Amino acid sequence: MRVIAGECGGLALVAPRSSQTRPTTDKVKGAIFGMLGDRGAFGRVLDIFSGCGGLGIEALSRGADWCDFVDRAPDAVEAISKNLAHTRLASQARVHRSEVARFLSLVREPYDLILCDPPYGLEELPGILARVAHPAITRDGATVVVEYGRRDEVPVVIGRLRRDRVRVHGDTAVAIYDVVDGLPPDRAE
Repeated sequence: MRVIAGECGGLALVAPRSSQTRPTTDKVKGAIFGMLGDRGAFGRVLDIFSGCGGLGIEALSRGADWCDFVDRAPDAVEAISKNLAHTRLASQARVHRSEVARFLSLVREPYDLILCDPPYGLEELPGILARVAHPAITRDGATVVVEYGRRDEVPVVIGRLRRDRVRVHGDTAVAIYDVVDGLPPDRAE
């Protein structure tokens, strides 16, 4: 597991010791940032269910200004902190040990990119995406990336999020959502 591109390209990342964390593979990470293009390399980023922080660190390495990392597991928070120190990106980030829903309820400045890699089959995912769609969390024109199990379902539209595309890589699927102003705030398909 490593940073793929940007100023930290090639640097190795450590994973949490817990077997409950499923780090994003380099292949899937490369596919995600290929799908994002320039949208993955600027502004404020939020990496929720961060694990080792690989997605957010990739965004920082490619030119994002700031990233908040959120995970509830102590070993994940420790791994993210180590990875930020190793990549020398700690001054552009903050690590939060918190439940994702609680953290989202406290956000006061919207993000440009949200990276979401929850445990596969997470029943709370639609509710979390509905919160992410709120204007306090995502600005108009923002992008939301959701990594999930290919057998799981994610909504086409939820709040201000409209699914743009989906790609499948083995057991992993990735959905890219655009934040669209003018969608009814409670609409979900």
